[in-house]
Amino acid sequence: MLLPIVQYPDPVLAATAEPIDTITDEIRELAANMAETMYDAPGVGLAANQVGVLKRIVVIDISEERDELLTLINPEVVEASDELCEYEEGCLSLKGLYEKVKRPDEVTVRYMNLDGETREFTATGLLAVCVQHEIDHLNGEVFIDHLSKLKKDRARTKLQKIRRNEQRNA
Repeated sequence: MLLPIVQYPDPVLAATAEPIDTITDEIRELAANMAETMYDAPGVGLAANQVGVLKRIVVIDISEERDELLTLINPEVVEASDELCEYEEGCLSLKGLYEKVKRPDEVTVRYMNLDGETREFTATGLLAVCVQHEIDHLNGEVFIDHLSKLKKDRARTKLQKIRRNEQRNA
């Protein structure tokens, strides 16, 4: 089932998501619906905050074939490299806006899978960026929060223009 994607500056995007203690059928259904919503949008990642649910769960798939779905429950970065990389990021909650953001180039992430097992993996490149971006959502942050005040103000203005143009063309 497709879920509505919350748009910035909705307050739910600034809220901290709650940890998930037990993997239930409702959590599995939420994960499946989030994945379907992400693929339909189309996007490469989606956090529960973005569909109005304050639970610590994200779905990610950066593969070309769209067949390598990662579902991360209670994800946390347990190690990050000092080396930074700069990627142009976008977001389904700030549709049409892209800005360059610096983040650690490599991160180790601990999470729980849909079977309730704790797992870890190390990510670099786009996957590292995507994981950090989605975990930020769970902590009530969006990617423009990483920009300087001046760049953030410009990004907000740019986003308003994008939305005005979309309304005109709708």
